Amino acid sequence: MEVDFTSKIESFIAHDGPKFSYGKKPLGKELFFQSTALLFEQGINDVAVKVVDWEDTKCFFGVTHEKSALPFDIFAASFYLLSRYEEYLPHVKDGLGRYSATESIAYIHDFLKDPVVDIWALKFKNKIQERFPEIGFQKKQFSIQPVVYVSSALAYNKIGLLQSSIGILKDLIYLRFHQIKYRFNVLVGLKKDPFDTFDFFIRLQKSKKRKLIVFFGVGDYSSYEININHNNELYRRMIKHVADYIEVGLRVSYEGVCDFLKLKKEKQRIEQIVNRQSQYSLCTFFKIKLPEAYRNFVELEIKRDFSMGYAEYSGFRAGTCTPFLFYDLDYEVQTPLMVYPTSFTSLSLLKEGRDKESVLKNIIYYLDKIKKVQGICVPVFLNEMLGELNEQKYWKTIFEHLWNIDESRELK
Repeated sequence: MEVDFTSKIESFIAHDGPKFSYGKKPLGKELFFQSTALLFEQGINDVAVKVVDWEDTKCFFGVTHEKSALPFDIFAASFYLLSRYEEYLPHVKDGLGRYSATESIAYIHDFLKDPVVDIWALKFKNKIQERFPEIGFQKKQFSIQPVVYVSSALAYNKIGLLQSSIGILKDLIYLRFHQIKYRFNVLVGLKKDPFDTFDFFIRLQKSKKRKLIVFFGVGDYSSYEININHNNELYRRMIKHVADYIEVGLRVSYEGVCDFLKLKKEKQRIEQIVNRQSQYSLCTFFKIKLPEAYRNFVELEIKRDFSMGYAEYSGFRAGTCTPFLFYDLDYEVQTPLMVYPTSFTSLSLLKEGRDKESVLKNIIYYLDKIKKVQGICVPVFLNEMLGELNEQKYWKTIFEHLWNIDESRELK
């Protein structure tokens, strides 16, 4: 339905259809939501946030007016989380220069594992329906959007003489003789490279149960970017082969996250390899420097980003499991970049439980949370964790189990 906004009392009172007011006090007997100061301020300020328990969830920016339909400012609280307001404020970065999960109010107040914005939205919807039962709502659809983060495309094959020599030396130092044997078998063509899991993903994609996105890095070699050189013919053929069956995105290098020219170069490289426009991005190590990184994505017409999460913590960095358009707080403008919040990574699942049963249990836990609000689950898996060298041999089974889940049925 069409929605109109007004600050004129006369226009508001004259309207005889469904309406609600948002302000310091009600104008009459309408549905009323009391406001706090946040959405009326200019610039970014150090905002006091007091988190309290409310019904089956938590909330903040509490209000006191007895006629307010909700006991907190749902619009300001949602905006605070979705805009990542707290990431613009002074904070302590971790060793990789990232905003740490432990700095967030969601982690500090123990609601990181809950998509609170979606929970609030459902309660807001209930208030609307109670007051205006004639209003119909479109039903959201729960879905799963798996993502593969290619940290290392190949373990042994075509990685260069120097890197191979260093790898063999390390294996000798730590007495990993089985890996030395495996390496030589790969190099002479007797075995497939243990990190080359892409035929497995292609086989799953051919079932067409859902769409997979695989993110490859093509950044220049550095201490953070140790993948195969983007000019390596085998690597280029591998990316092109995957792109023939699966959507391929750009894993933005550590340096490219904040360097526009490097990002532009990387985007051109991946587009040249796959021969089509690259519209998906995922930042290496989930390092997002706001708002510069997202501004650069917008400038280069990247349409969808999958970096809104934490590498080693499961949960909802922006408080939601629903994709949303990035809002630039400095410029006070909504951008066309669609942000897809990640739900968990293979690293975060491993941190929560190292055996197969624990991992599956935690996956179902997050899927249940997301399904209740009809959101989108975006799991991120490292390709090397599904490879033959990983001590936990169950990751392929777990990925396949997740892939084959029927969203319309009860989760198991």
